[in-house]
This record gives sequence, C-alpha cells and structure tokens, in this order.
Amino acid sequence: MLTNIMYVTIYVTDQDRALEFYTEGLGLEKRIDYPGPDGRFLTVGVPDSPVQIILWSQAEGAGQPVGVPGPLILESDDLREDFEILRQRGVTFEESEPQDYPFGLRIEAVDPDGNRVSLRQPRKP
Repeated sequence: MLTNIMYVTIYVTDQDRALEFYTEGLGLEKRIDYPGPDGRFLTVGVPDSPVQIILWSQAEGAGQPVGVPGPLILESDDLREDFEILRQRGVTFEESEPQDYPFGLRIEAVDPDGNRVSLRQPRKP
C-alpha cells in the first residue's frame, strides 16, 4: 500500500531565485541539491515534515490559470502573524490580508514565476 507523499513539484524558470523565495521568503529548508542526468534536482520542505517540494526547471510562460488553488498549500497555526512576517520578507500576496472562509483563513502568495502558494489556517472547532 501507499504510505506517504514523498514529493510535489513546482515548475520554476530560475532554480536559484526560487530557492531564495522558498527558503528566505517562506522559511522552508533546503533538503536536496544535486545535478542529475535530467537537470538539477532541488528540493525544499517544511521543517519536520517528510514531504519535499521539487523546484524543477521549466521554460518561461507556463504560469497558472487564475482562480484555481495553487499547486502548494501550506498550513499555519497563526496565519495573520505569519502573513506579516512573510510580507516583511518581501513575499508578494494576491490579497492585502488573509481572508475568512468557512474552513478558516486563506491567502495566496505568489512566487517569482507566478506560481500561487496557498497559505491556510484551519478553523478551530
């Protein structure tokens, strides 16, 4: 049986720029960085989480359609506080502040390639 999610992939046009955004901007940690036969294999992850995000090089212009969830959804215990910290680090957001939804709080960050990163705080029962 399947037991775990190992990787998810975010397509980026500049792996070094993406690495800076995801580590220095969002505060994730770099996990793997080595050259491979198909290109540089570069991953980041949330500290203490087994899931790794592959920052995979692709051509410019792929982007994401508007109105769909980002390919990456990160959970926060205090989204309003995290939002302020990330904004001070220079992270760009689609909204001016986190929005209330039936499931909790949500805001969308945008990486340098236009990928949306959904940040969410579940509603407490």
